[in-house]
Amino acid sequence: MTASSTRRTTAKSRIAAVGAIAVAGALILTGCGDQTDKGGSSSETAKPNSAPLFSKLPKKIQDAGVIKVGTNAEYAPMESTEGGKIVGVDPDLADALSKQLGVKFEFTSGSFDGLITAVNSGRYDIAMSSITDNKQRQEGLDDKGKKLGEGVDFVDYFVAGTAIYVKKGNPENIQGLEDLCGRTAAVQRGTTYEKALQDQSKKCKDAGKKAISIESFENDTEAQTRVKSGGAVAGINDYPVAVDLARKADGGNAFEVINKQYDAGPFGIVLSKKNTELRDVLKEAVDAIIKDGSYKKVLEKWGAQSGAIDQSAINGGK
Repeated sequence: MTASSTRRTTAKSRIAAVGAIAVAGALILTGCGDQTDKGGSSSETAKPNSAPLFSKLPKKIQDAGVIKVGTNAEYAPMESTEGGKIVGVDPDLADALSKQLGVKFEFTSGSFDGLITAVNSGRYDIAMSSITDNKQRQEGLDDKGKKLGEGVDFVDYFVAGTAIYVKKGNPENIQGLEDLCGRTAAVQRGTTYEKALQDQSKKCKDAGKKAISIESFENDTEAQTRVKSGGAVAGINDYPVAVDLARKADGGNAFEVINKQYDAGPFGIVLSKKNTELRDVLKEAVDAIIKDGSYKKVLEKWGAQSGAIDQSAINGGK
């Protein structure tokens, strides 16, 4: 889930998901479906730990030995499910972060549009799911600036824009968002790219053209299916996600990506505004993995080098 409003916020940018107490041997546990964590790992008592940043973690996290992560594992290469495990850029970055922090990152997959609420309710410590950092989310506002609820903080770790993908061969000759006026486009609900489509649809009407027929789905797989079947002329997604989709779907024969990227902005790890201690040490950890090269290795592994940043930021989105 990219760019100006979310990862997924509206051009959804949808561009998170993203060690036991011993530093070497960190595992990323996964949970399929929107379910609560089970088992005893979260109740383990913290032991002496030599990880560089362990001592800066909140005492609650030290004692638990785990950071509970909410994600929406439907955005390869950022986060997806393979063989019952959540894999991708975000889980691998979390693995690198765990070596700095000395605790495990435990991922659970649920609906994208419920992740921020789940963080603020305390269900998850963080959300890592290709979530675009923007002012709306920081302040808990809707598209018109009305207060909806609590805002959140972001620790930025990646940058991506919104992309348009179409059927292979581009039979409708879509070259940009402006070509979607009067046509049907598919998108995942609650993302920044959904907002991007809404903004473009208004521009279409202001120019005397027909509005875009926006079909919003709970998950991105449904949106992809709609484009593949011809029911929508295009889908909107984060740029790295769209590129990966075009490369892999039907062996590269199902989709192609329009060579434009809109509204590039940062993806951030989401935290409650009350959780400043964890926020600050996560920023240090992101900067540490950038410096030691493990960050670059993860992005290269998944072909996501275009989203690399030089330094983390807190609430860097506009």
